[in-house]
Amino acid sequence: MRSRAAGFLPALPLSPRPFMAETRSSSPDRAPAGAPPSAPAADGLAARSAALDLLERIRDGASLDEALSACRSFEALEGADRRFARALATLVLRRRGTLDHVIGAYLDRPLAKRAVRVMDVLRIAGAQLLFMETPPHAAVSTAVSVVGERRENAGYAKLVNAITRKIAKSGAKTIDGLPDRIDTPSWMWRRWERSFGPKAARAIAQAHRAPAPLDLTLKDAATASDWADRLDAEQIFPGTVRLRESAPVKSLPGFDEGAWWVQDAAASLPARLLGDVAGKRVFDLCAAPGGKTLQLAATGARVVAVDKSESRIERLRENLNRTGLQAQIIEADVLKWSPAEKADAILLDAPCTATGTIRRHPDLPWSKTDEQVASLAKLQAQMIDVAVSMLAPGGVLVYCVCSLEPEEGERQITAALERHDGLTLEPVTADDLGGFAQGVSRGGHLRTAPFMLADKGGMDGFFAARLRLNP
Repeated sequence: MRSRAAGFLPALPLSPRPFMAETRSSSPDRAPAGAPPSAPAADGLAARSAALDLLERIRDGASLDEALSACRSFEALEGADRRFARALATLVLRRRGTLDHVIGAYLDRPLAKRAVRVMDVLRIAGAQLLFMETPPHAAVSTAVSVVGERRENAGYAKLVNAITRKIAKSGAKTIDGLPDRIDTPSWMWRRWERSFGPKAARAIAQAHRAPAPLDLTLKDAATASDWADRLDAEQIFPGTVRLRESAPVKSLPGFDEGAWWVQDAAASLPARLLGDVAGKRVFDLCAAPGGKTLQLAATGARVVAVDKSESRIERLRENLNRTGLQAQIIEADVLKWSPAEKADAILLDAPCTATGTIRRHPDLPWSKTDEQVASLAKLQAQMIDVAVSMLAPGGVLVYCVCSLEPEEGERQITAALERHDGLTLEPVTADDLGGFAQGVSRGGHLRTAPFMLADKGGMDGFFAARLRLNP
């Protein structure tokens, strides 16, 4: 029997947006560059080699953010070269299915496993030729040069030359008519189609082809109109503005004074479900890097922010210091932490597959597996049970995940209500979300998707539910 998330269909199918070279960080508190990457310096070999190294690190298990922070060849780049390398690696991840289809049309047989870097060279050349309008001679010649940098791949130079020339000549024709699902792994596509229907699955896949816009949450929601004018931004929700043009975050007005923080519009919604928390003791579980902690602190809550990641907690401290907001920070595993007193309200942003954030993290489709959904679902259930034990009678628990998978969202809530007789579901309303009725599912949950707010640039996929513990 097909399980559908009610209210999860787009009003109209999206059409693919033309590619805009992505220079924005996939990490919410890193600075995006404002303009598409200009041509790299000299012959561009260093930038293309760095892009290859980034892809290699991701293939070995690093996330895109981890690769960007640890790749020496990328760190050595500056200016246009740095932006170009990042754009190349990100675009290959975003359109990998399309690129592999085009390359495969010109291969007599699959490349040997040891030639995986050669495949990345072809993907990078294909990305330039098909989506970035790089002059064919530049894309072809640098691909041949880069593939020869490692002795074990040097024998593939003639093959790379031949295939990249064919892509330059007629590769664009092979893209016409490709299905929307081409850049989505099969297991992921089947899940979305089964859970939400073909129309929504197509709209999600189309939305993933474009990078995410830059959203800011304001410390004082009442100043949204003023900050929208100062930042050349548009107000999306009360207290949330979206920049019309990207710019380095630290250069924007209000950064130094801590007037706002970077947070996707969808990510700003779950904390709103707790209602008026001024003066209340609120636990923010799995809190770092702290966007929701800042939201709660800004509304006067006595926040206890708990996270087990030392590095992420450091970012939380930095964010609190910059904004001048206060919260008690505890470095601990949520499953092992024992608070001295119970909370009036709890926000549990549980670890998840993060499939709702693929626009920001295009490496996710190629690093997650179907099996991880089940294992994370078990962890989420444990965390819900622990959170309930920390909640004072009459208190509210908001559970949320940045995932599109029902096992991590709707089904978690159904199971939690069955396990805990004292819990009741308090349906989410449009008023809770600043009038954003599209984000309310028929089941009374918050459910957003990348195709929502399509005319404004989309949004992350999020799920949240509000539960109350009976007095």
